[in-house]
Amino acid sequence: TIRYYERSGVVPRPARTASGRRDYAEADIRRLGFIRRCRDMGFPLTDARRLAALTADAHANCPDAQAVAEAHLGALRARMAELRAIEAELAALVENCARRACPCPVLEKLEEGPDRGP
Repeated sequence: TIRYYERSGVVPRPARTASGRRDYAEADIRRLGFIRRCRDMGFPLTDARRLAALTADAHANCPDAQAVAEAHLGALRARMAELRAIEAELAALVENCARRACPCPVLEKLEEGPDRGP
Protein backbone atom coordinates (compact mmCIF):
# COMPACT_ATOMS: atom_id res chain seq x y z
CA THR A 1 0.00 0.00 0.00
CA ILE A 2 2.82 2.40 0.80
CA ARG A 3 4.36 1.84 -2.62
CA TYR A 4 0.96 2.46 -4.20
CA TYR A 5 0.74 5.75 -2.29
CA GLU A 6 4.20 6.64 -3.58
CA ARG A 7 3.28 5.82 -7.18
CA SER A 8 0.05 7.82 -6.96
CA GLY A 9 1.80 10.83 -5.45
CA VAL A 10 0.05 10.74 -2.09
CA VAL A 11 3.38 10.51 -0.30
CA PRO A 12 6.77 11.44 -1.71
CA ARG A 13 9.22 8.72 -2.66
CA PRO A 14 11.59 8.30 0.28
CA ALA A 15 15.33 8.51 0.22
CA ARG A 16 17.22 5.25 -0.24
CA THR A 17 19.99 3.79 1.83
CA ALA A 18 23.22 2.66 0.20
CA SER A 19 21.76 -0.84 -0.01
CA GLY A 20 18.61 0.45 -1.74
CA ARG A 21 16.20 0.20 1.18
CA ARG A 22 13.62 2.93 1.65
CA ASP A 23 14.59 5.38 4.38
CA TYR A 24 11.48 7.16 5.61
CA ALA A 25 11.86 10.49 7.35
CA GLU A 26 9.71 11.33 10.37
CA ALA A 27 7.59 13.64 8.18
CA ASP A 28 6.94 10.75 5.77
CA ILE A 29 5.80 8.55 8.63
CA ARG A 30 3.47 11.27 9.94
CA ARG A 31 1.99 11.75 6.47
CA LEU A 32 1.46 8.01 6.05
CA GLY A 33 -0.33 7.98 9.41
CA PHE A 34 -2.49 10.88 8.28
CA ILE A 35 -3.39 9.10 5.04
CA ARG A 36 -4.12 5.89 6.94
CA ARG A 37 -6.51 7.71 9.29
CA CYS A 38 -8.24 9.31 6.28
CA ARG A 39 -8.66 5.90 4.68
CA ASP A 40 -9.91 4.42 7.97
CA MET A 41 -12.65 7.08 7.92
CA GLY A 42 -13.55 6.05 4.39
CA PHE A 43 -12.17 9.06 2.53
CA PRO A 44 -11.29 8.22 -1.07
CA LEU A 45 -7.61 8.54 -1.87
CA THR A 46 -8.21 11.73 -3.86
CA ASP A 47 -9.79 13.36 -0.80
CA ALA A 48 -7.02 12.06 1.46
CA ARG A 49 -4.49 13.67 -0.88
CA ARG A 50 -6.42 16.98 -0.81
CA LEU A 51 -6.68 16.93 2.98
CA ALA A 52 -2.99 16.12 3.37
CA ALA A 53 -2.14 19.10 1.18
CA LEU A 54 -4.20 21.33 3.47
CA THR A 55 -2.18 20.45 6.57
CA ALA A 56 0.50 23.01 5.71
CA ASP A 57 -1.75 25.67 7.25
CA ALA A 58 -4.48 23.82 9.11
CA HIS A 59 -6.05 26.98 10.55
CA ALA A 60 -6.31 28.89 7.28
CA ASN A 61 -7.39 25.81 5.35
CA CYS A 62 -10.09 24.71 7.80
CA PRO A 63 -12.98 25.82 5.52
CA ASP A 64 -11.53 23.77 2.66
CA ALA A 65 -11.06 20.73 4.89
CA GLN A 66 -14.59 21.17 6.20
CA ALA A 67 -15.95 21.20 2.64
CA VAL A 68 -14.14 17.95 1.81
CA ALA A 69 -15.36 16.35 5.05
CA GLU A 70 -18.94 17.54 4.55
CA ALA A 71 -19.04 16.11 1.02
CA HIS A 72 -17.72 12.79 2.31
CA LEU A 73 -20.22 12.81 5.16
CA GLY A 74 -23.07 13.35 2.70
CA ALA A 75 -21.88 10.47 0.53
CA LEU A 76 -21.45 8.28 3.60
CA ARG A 77 -24.97 9.05 4.84
CA ALA A 78 -26.41 8.27 1.41
CA ARG A 79 -24.57 4.95 1.32
CA MET A 80 -25.78 4.13 4.83
CA ALA A 81 -29.38 4.76 3.73
CA GLU A 82 -28.84 2.42 0.77
CA LEU A 83 -27.39 -0.22 3.09
CA ARG A 84 -30.34 0.09 5.51
CA ALA A 85 -32.75 -0.49 2.61
CA ILE A 86 -30.75 -3.51 1.47
CA GLU A 87 -30.65 -4.81 5.04
CA ALA A 88 -34.44 -4.54 5.37
CA GLU A 89 -35.01 -6.33 2.07
CA LEU A 90 -32.53 -9.07 2.90
CA ALA A 91 -34.00 -9.54 6.39
CA ALA A 92 -37.44 -10.05 4.85
CA LEU A 93 -36.03 -12.60 2.41
CA VAL A 94 -34.26 -14.47 5.21
CA GLU A 95 -37.45 -14.46 7.28
CA ASN A 96 -39.33 -15.97 4.34
CA CYS A 97 -36.63 -18.62 4.01
CA ALA A 98 -37.04 -19.46 7.69
CA ARG A 99 -40.65 -20.31 6.90
CA ARG A 100 -39.35 -22.63 4.16
CA ALA A 101 -41.23 -20.85 1.42
CA CYS A 102 -40.99 -22.44 -1.99
CA PRO A 103 -39.52 -21.36 -4.27
CA CYS A 104 -36.65 -19.94 -2.27
CA PRO A 105 -37.22 -16.18 -1.93
CA VAL A 106 -33.50 -15.39 -1.79
CA LEU A 107 -32.71 -17.23 -5.01
CA GLU A 108 -35.83 -15.91 -6.68
CA LYS A 109 -34.91 -12.31 -5.85
CA LEU A 110 -31.33 -12.76 -7.02
CA GLU A 111 -32.50 -14.27 -10.30
CA GLU A 112 -34.65 -11.21 -11.02
CA GLY A 113 -31.63 -9.14 -12.00
CA PRO A 114 -30.90 -5.45 -11.43
CA ASP A 115 -33.65 -4.08 -13.67
CA ARG A 116 -36.50 -5.52 -11.58
CA GLY A 117 -35.88 -3.90 -8.23
CA PRO A 118 -33.24 -2.83 -5.75
